[in-house]
Amino acid sequence: MTPHLKLLRRLAKPHWFEILELVKCSEGLSVGDLAEAMGMSYMGVKKHCVAMEKLGWLVTWRNPRTVGRPEKLYRLTDKVAPLFPQIGDEVCLALLEAASQLEANAAEKLMLAFFRNQTETLAASVGGGTVEERAARLAAARKASGHYSRVEKTEEGGLRIIEFHQPLRPLFERYPTLGRMEAQMFERLLGARVARDSSRTAGLARYWFDISPR
Repeated sequence: MTPHLKLLRRLAKPHWFEILELVKCSEGLSVGDLAEAMGMSYMGVKKHCVAMEKLGWLVTWRNPRTVGRPEKLYRLTDKVAPLFPQIGDEVCLALLEAASQLEANAAEKLMLAFFRNQTETLAASVGGGTVEERAARLAAARKASGHYSRVEKTEEGGLRIIEFHQPLRPLFERYPTLGRMEAQMFERLLGARVARDSSRTAGLARYWFDISPR
């Protein structure tokens, strides 16, 4: 089991993760199959399956049988796909390192292209209005993409976007120039000067972008 699944399992209902893992490694399982595998009662497992079906995590499928009624099986939906390992930081870093071996500064060039694409993507939802309005829309978009962003007023009355998570943190640590690329993306989207800074203490991380109208 991957580390993030172990952590989530401790935080959430453990039986749910066991059900998801069992169903993941099958062509579909019935409540009876799950109850036998887990050493639980039929009704106990059924309660969990019904709850997860309502959330859209499981879907039912009826398997025809030569005799008797079709067997009701549970399968996973795409909603639970993020729980399982995807391409991670190690793969991204390895690809960037390999690119740098082929051409000097190739990693930075690739990330610059990435931020340009991000700028174009965000421009449609962020553009227009005052700097404050654009900052609010940018923070909302970044929050939706996992940065846990919000807009704050500084003590001096200025604007600041503060973020509590950086999904690309290992890349930023390996390539410090990415911080400036990110700040430049903010500047283009907001039409204002942006100063980026960050701090980390143990598990507490903060990334802030101080915004100054041009």
